[in-house]
Amino acid sequence: MKKTEFIGAEAVLTVKGDVIKKNRVRKGYRINEIDEPLRSRRTKNEFRLIGKARRLGVKVPDILSSEKYEIDMEFLDGKVLRDVFDGATNYKKICENIGKSISKLHNGDIVHGDLTTSNMILKNGDIYFIDFGLSESSKKIEDKAVDLHLLKEALEAKHTKKWKIFFDEIIKNYRPDNRKAILERVEHIEKRGRYKKKD
Repeated sequence: MKKTEFIGAEAVLTVKGDVIKKNRVRKGYRINEIDEPLRSRRTKNEFRLIGKARRLGVKVPDILSSEKYEIDMEFLDGKVLRDVFDGATNYKKICENIGKSISKLHNGDIVHGDLTTSNMILKNGDIYFIDFGLSESSKKIEDKAVDLHLLKEALEAKHTKKWKIFFDEIIKNYRPDNRKAILERVEHIEKRGRYKKKD
């Protein structure tokens, strides 16, 4: 039986047939004057960036409608990549798909903000990117490098035995316009992290 409700950090997701509704619920610890505009702004931003990602050629869910705090979108009846990546025999094709899709996002100045295999759906051999709740528009090399660094950390945490193979294959297919500068910045970010750990 398909689970019909999922409670996330900032939203409740409800599945009804082929539609999934994302509702940004009120946070009791925030006063209304902050909570309402924040939820509204994040909903509008997510709606806008999913649409832009689609125009850039990235596979994302179809958006059906959007209201102040809610987005109705296509329910992707596939497999969460997190659950099947380690055993995938076609991992090179999957990594190629991921690398090319992130390239399109970054060339379009979209920083996903939460690049994990939990936010990727494998359906009919294609990878769909979901959950643009933390996404933002940015031309900054640093922001795009942080996007990749967080992906690397997420792979290492979840796919402990194969993360390096996966990440190297993704980077092989990651070819945005500023590739060299972004990858150099990723190295700087990692050095900063190692320096802090020594302290």
